[in-house]
Amino acid sequence: MTAALKQAIKEKARQLGFTLAGVTSCEPPAHYSVFEEWLNADMHGTMNYLAEEHSRTRRADPKQILPECKSILVLAIPYTPLLSGEGPGVRVAAYALGDDYHDIIPPRLKEIVQFIEDQLGHPIPNRYYTDTGPILERDLAQRAGLGWIGKNSMLINPKAGSTFFLAEILLGIELEPDQTIVTDHCGTCTRCIQACPTQCILPNRTIDARRCISYLTIELKDEIPLELRSLIKDWIFGCDICQQVCPWNRFSAPADPAFETKIPLPVLTSDLTLTSVEFNQRFKKSPLKRAKRRGYLRNLSVATGNAGNKNDIPILEQAIKDVEPLISEHAKWAKEKLERGL
Repeated sequence: MTAALKQAIKEKARQLGFTLAGVTSCEPPAHYSVFEEWLNADMHGTMNYLAEEHSRTRRADPKQILPECKSILVLAIPYTPLLSGEGPGVRVAAYALGDDYHDIIPPRLKEIVQFIEDQLGHPIPNRYYTDTGPILERDLAQRAGLGWIGKNSMLINPKAGSTFFLAEILLGIELEPDQTIVTDHCGTCTRCIQACPTQCILPNRTIDARRCISYLTIELKDEIPLELRSLIKDWIFGCDICQQVCPWNRFSAPADPAFETKIPLPVLTSDLTLTSVEFNQRFKKSPLKRAKRRGYLRNLSVATGNAGNKNDIPILEQAIKDVEPLISEHAKWAKEKLERGL
């Protein structure tokens, strides 16, 4: 029954768009000590929630989240293939081009839980997440056989690359664990390390978030450090460079329809005049709403300065007058850079 149930669950997951599915135990993640060392070195920047005690204890042991946990179903669903989302002057990370995965994936996870309960004929203890839970997603995904953790810290699957979202369902039922991928298929390749503009990729397959473009344009809520602004280049939300150069992403699967490009492209510098109402309307269903207007226009100001087009000076002058100091300061920096011709 267990083997048949596991197969039925995976088939249901495939029907719901999850192209990868694997099962692992509820044992503590093997590389938790690496996470602790990362925190102790302050590599998490301003993401203080990661260092909170209750967050640490849960990441160290999934049973702290669900005491009845007996197995974990780990899933992956593809987003827009790379090299998309490029417009004149600015770029958006491929995963953010479609609808917000936080809105799309959880209902599908709930549907899988309902399917399992229907198969068993009774409710089961469960908890599911996609990115938001206090668990080490990639560590569990590796153990569940979905891939290996690459040098850029991304989970890489030999048949699907790394362009997918991860999701997990902690289950109060016993399912046979899948075989872990133990081989490191990165080999001697260092393309991701060499391509990173800010050199944020560390030797132990972690990231110095404080230098990562994705962190700087999304997680960081304050001023972007002056020494890093030019290095951000044309990215206004996230960054795909370490994935774009990865040879394994030639195998990336087509996006699930929910994650096909939805936001208006190309993004133009005229967005620097967006009002709060306009911003909220445009990005209502998009991950970009996470940056909020202040973060989005901060990032766009920096990208505009880096683009080097002096014709953008007038619109930056308008942005300098913005009532939001964060936008005004970065627009001023961008204008001065353009005037200096740097």
